[in-house]
Amino acid sequence: MSERAVLLEVIALDAADAVAARNGGADRLEIVADMAADGLTPSRETFARIRAAVDLPLRVMLRQTDGFAADGPDPRHGADALVRVARGLRAEGADEFVFGFLDADGTPDLVTAERLIAELDGCRWTFHRAIDHAADRAALRRSLADLPGLDTYLTAGSPAGVGTGLPTLLAEAAAGARGEPGYGQRLMVGGGLRLGHVAALRAAGVDALHVGGAVRGAGGWAAGVDAGAVGVWRAAVDA
Repeated sequence: MSERAVLLEVIALDAADAVAARNGGADRLEIVADMAADGLTPSRETFARIRAAVDLPLRVMLRQTDGFAADGPDPRHGADALVRVARGLRAEGADEFVFGFLDADGTPDLVTAERLIAELDGCRWTFHRAIDHAADRAALRRSLADLPGLDTYLTAGSPAGVGTGLPTLLAEAAAGARGEPGYGQRLMVGGGLRLGHVAALRAAGVDALHVGGAVRGAGGWAAGVDAGAVGVWRAAVDA
């Protein structure tokens, strides 16, 4: 299948989600656990089951605790543990990842990023919505611009979601089109994304969209991905 003009990434919690997302037309999956904490690292077993179920690119979340700090009060969930988890997922065959951490002052945690990058050894990765909580988005982009493997920012433009962050997203898309320093990575929009946002984002040149709850039934995260709902998004982004 030829590459589509717009990448549609769907959150998957298990193999059933993955199959439904593929059947609906997803191009790539973000593999996470525990959406009550906004998405944490899945188990190796979950990754292996999803990998066996679908032949799609899988980006695996590296995030042990709620929030955007790599280290917390529990050493079982700190940066050292995260590096070990990344090593295990690599051994299981994972080769694309999602992560991003901030220091207490809202600046990027480069120490943790560089440790993970060394462990991942050339894998491509997304800096996730920690950017929406950064003290200075532009400064964050400049400081991360040359990190190996970083090819995407997942962002809503605001901690409150795309509805609030749309002006920021459009400005960042324009900065990327102008080739401004720090804006060379792909802009992928997600976090409260709605079908009504798609036309403005596409007109601005955004070519990657990320959905989770929007493609599930009335039961929310417990309901599972609905292939028909993914198909609606596929048609909308391809229109």
